[in-house]
Amino acid sequence: MLAADSRNEVAERIGYITRVQSFSACHRLHSPTLSDEVNKRIFGKCNNPNGHGHNYKVEVTVRGKIDRHTGMVMNITDLKQHIEEVIMIPLDHKNLDKDVPYFANVVSTTENVAVYIWDNMVKQLPANLLYEVKIHETDKNIVVYRGQ
Repeated sequence: MLAADSRNEVAERIGYITRVQSFSACHRLHSPTLSDEVNKRIFGKCNNPNGHGHNYKVEVTVRGKIDRHTGMVMNITDLKQHIEEVIMIPLDHKNLDKDVPYFANVVSTTENVAVYIWDNMVKQLPANLLYEVKIHETDKNIVVYRGQ
C-alpha cells in the first residue's frame, strides 16, 4: 500500500542508488609539511619512497525522490558515466601523488581520496543528489565521506 499524506495524495518516496566501481592506483603517504622522520613514524611502511598500490573499490550512493513517471532516482547509465569521468579517467592506473594535480599538496590518504571524489562528483550531479562516497582501500580499511 502506498503512503499518503493528509490530502490522500501519494507521498513522494525517497530512494538510494549505489554504483560500485574498482580502480587501481599507487601512492605514497607523505606530508611535505612534516620531517622525513615524522612521516616515517606516522605513516610507517606506507611512507616507502617508492610508494605502494591498492585495488580500491568505490561505492557512490545518490539519494533522491523516485520519479513517479520513470521509477528512478536517476538514470544509472548517467551515474556510470559520471563515475567514469570523475574516478576512472583521472585515477585508474595512476600514481595519485604524481599524476593527479589535487594531490600535489594534499596527502593521498583514502580519506582525502574520498573528499576528492566527492568534490568532483558533486559538480557533475544534480544539486543535493550525492549522498555518500565509500572507499574500500583494503578488505579491512573502509572510508566513508558524506560531504561534511
